[in-house]
Amino acid sequence: MTDTILNREPTPGVSVDAEFLARWSPRAFEPTPLRPEELNTVLEAARWAPSCFNAQPWRFAYVHRDSLAWPDWLACLVDANRAWAQHGSALIAVISRSEYERNDKPAPTHSFDAGAAWMSLALQAAKLGLITHAMQGFDQSLVRNTLSVPEVYDIPALVAIGFPGQLEGLPKELRQREAPSSRKTLNEIVFENNFEEMQL
Repeated sequence: MTDTILNREPTPGVSVDAEFLARWSPRAFEPTPLRPEELNTVLEAARWAPSCFNAQPWRFAYVHRDSLAWPDWLACLVDANRAWAQHGSALIAVISRSEYERNDKPAPTHSFDAGAAWMSLALQAAKLGLITHAMQGFDQSLVRNTLSVPEVYDIPALVAIGFPGQLEGLPKELRQREAPSSRKTLNEIVFENNFEEMQL
C-alpha cells in the first residue's frame, strides 16, 4: 500500500507547536462516512472562535456523503474540485453574516471572524485525525440557491472533510501536489514600525 502523502515535511522558520504544521489541505480522501460526534466536535471548536463584539457572524451548513442532498452539493463545485471532493465524508459551507444582527449595520470584520472559526474547525479536525480542504471553486449563485442562503450572508468557502485516502484515488495531475505547501518567510510577511520597512 502506498503512502497517503508524499515525503515533504513542513519546515518552520522558528519553533511552533506541531498542531500548526500537522494541518494542511490534502485532496486524497477515503470515501468513509463521518460519525455525527466527529462533525459536532469540529463545529463546536469553530463555535468558540473570537469575533468582533462577540457577534459570531459565522454559520455552517453541512451535508453527509450518504445524504440524498450530496449530489446537489457536489454539482455546485467546479469540475476540478468535484473530482476529488466527491470522496470526502462531508461538505461544510462556511457562511458569514455581513451585517450585525443587533442593528443591521455593516459588519466589516465578518469575513475575518469567519476565517478564525474556519481555522478552529480545521485544527480540531486535524487533532481527530481528519483532513479538511477549503475551496473557493464553486458556483456562488448555485450554492446560495441550493442552501437557501439569504443575501445578507456571504459564502466565502466550502470545506471538504473526511479521512486521509490514497494517492491512487486522485487524478494523476494532482498526485504530485499532495503534500504540505511551503510558506513565505517571516521576512517576507512581517515588518516593524511601518509597511515601507518590510523587506521586499
